[in-house]
Order: sequence, then C-alpha cells, then structure tokens
Amino acid sequence: MRRRGWIGSALAGATVMCVLAGCSSQETNADNATRPPATPALAPAPAAAPAGSVTPSPAIALLFDEPATATLAAVLDPGTTLQLSAGATTRTLTLPGKAAALAAGKPGEILVAVPGAIVRVDAATATATTVRVDGDVHSAALRPDGSLVAGLADGTVLLLDADGAVRHRISGLSSADAITVTGDTVVVLDRRQTALVALDGDRKLGLSLRAGDGATTMIGDHFGRSLVADTAGGQLLVYTADPLVLHQRFPVGSAPYALAYDQRSETVWVTLTAGNEVVGYDLSTGIPVEVGRYPTVRQPNSVTVDEATGEMFVGSATGDGLQRIGADQRKRGQ
Repeated sequence: MRRRGWIGSALAGATVMCVLAGCSSQETNADNATRPPATPALAPAPAAAPAGSVTPSPAIALLFDEPATATLAAVLDPGTTLQLSAGATTRTLTLPGKAAALAAGKPGEILVAVPGAIVRVDAATATATTVRVDGDVHSAALRPDGSLVAGLADGTVLLLDADGAVRHRISGLSSADAITVTGDTVVVLDRRQTALVALDGDRKLGLSLRAGDGATTMIGDHFGRSLVADTAGGQLLVYTADPLVLHQRFPVGSAPYALAYDQRSETVWVTLTAGNEVVGYDLSTGIPVEVGRYPTVRQPNSVTVDEATGEMFVGSATGDGLQRIGADQRKRGQ
C-alpha cells in the first residue's frame, strides 16, 4: 500500500504552540483560558433526499468493528442502549449510564465511555465487562500494551491497567473529550481550550497545539495521524503525534463534526451539520482534495465506515434514521 505523504503546513498555519511543563502537578485547572465547548450546528430540513438508503433507527453514535466481527455498533437515543448488528443478527445491551463515546478496543471489542466506567463490549456475543473509573468518563482508548486511557469531564487523564487500577493520574486540562493513541504516544483533545495535548510519557502533559476556533471531534488513522474537526472554524485539521505537529488545515465549511477514516480508499469522511452533507477528502497532498459529497439524513452527528466493503453509515441525531451509502453508490471524484 502506498504510504500517503504529509506536506507540512504547520509553520504557516498561525497555530499557537506552547509546552505545558509541569502541568501534571497542577491542583486545579482554574487558570486555563477556556471557551464554551463547540457543538454541532442545528441542521435545517434537508434540501435533498439522502443518498443511498435509510432505515428507521434512533442511532446517535456509530462505530464499525474491524475486521474481527464486521459489527456495526450504534448507541441508541437517549444513549443507554448499545445495538450490535452483524449481517442479519442484531443484539442489544443496556449500558450502565449514558454513552459519551465509542472507541475500538482489542480485536472484536468495543469500548464505551459512560459516567463512572469504561464498558468493554465483546462485539460477537454482546457481553460486557464494566471497568469502574472514579470520574465522569468522556473518552477512552486502548494502548498497545493492553492498558487503558480514560479522559474525564474535569480534564483529568487516567492511565489504567486493563482491570481499571490507576497507574497514573494527570491533571491540568479543562476537559479530556477525545483520545488517540499512536504507539506510546497519547494525544488528548480539550474542547474547552480547543487544543490538542500530547502526554509527555506517563506522568505529565507535554506539547500543546491550538486546534482551530472550536474543535469538537478527533479520530486516529493507520498512519498515526490525529484528524480533528474544527466545528466553529469550519476546518479539517490533520496532526502527527510524535512530535505533535499540525500538517494540514483546510476550510470545509458548514460546521464539520463527525469523522470517519476509510483505510480502503485512504479517505477521511466529514459530516457537515449545517448543510446535511458528508464529504470525503484525500489527504495525500498538502491540501485535502475533495473526492465525494453526498446529501445525508438531517443532523448527521455520527458517521462510520466498513473498511472491508466501503459501506458508509450516517446517523441522524434528530431520529431521521440510519443512512447507508454503499461503495457501489459512490464514484471517486464525484
């Protein structure tokens, strides 16, 4: 597979850089300069029929488990039910709290962040193991050694053993809303400071970069990049983790929010909540190149891709259904 290139645009991006030395020793985050967290735009009534097909569903968060079980995981409104669909088989389980985020665990496993816990779900059997966490968990991630990372609403980042025992507790952020892991490097998105922060080892915060005007979501890809939607600034931001550098920033408009990466086609898909659209970008050059744009269900606050087939799923946060856009329904360059 051809490795995609990164042409550095960070130095020209007017991004503020600082080193948060010693932040792990802070007792509070009271001195942090913050803003109200950015949110998806309130979507208008769709101007066009959604592409592909739509089935009734109250899905408000989506994740596709690859490649172990080929299972579509959907959090159903109001957020306490997880639905797992694989082929014609659908299972549901009740969560111990309202889900804040979904993340990939070990092969065949889905992590669900809920208040006071990380729920480890076996996608094949729909059975769950609850890892108790002291705090309101907003984000979760699995590290290569099998340990866990939990991001809390108050900005604390917890490094945990697989059973939930706390290895290290790192403070200094205002909120820890999304996490990506690349090797030993952990990157955290702080929505209230609209910043990305890399951990300096396991004990303190390290390099921090401003993330647009109001970043909301972040995912990782197989190149180790962190992809960020700057919803307030209408931009797609692309970072590498070690060291933390902004490589690409590109205006996409219309309040970008949900993100999914299709390794099969090396495309990042971004939902535009102000326009009820999903747009794909090739990131192989210094400037993202649009390769597809499709109308979606109203309020497309979630998106995921089945990398084996190329099927894309978009969830409506207003109950307008679950949208499926097949790979055969998309033409590269459209």
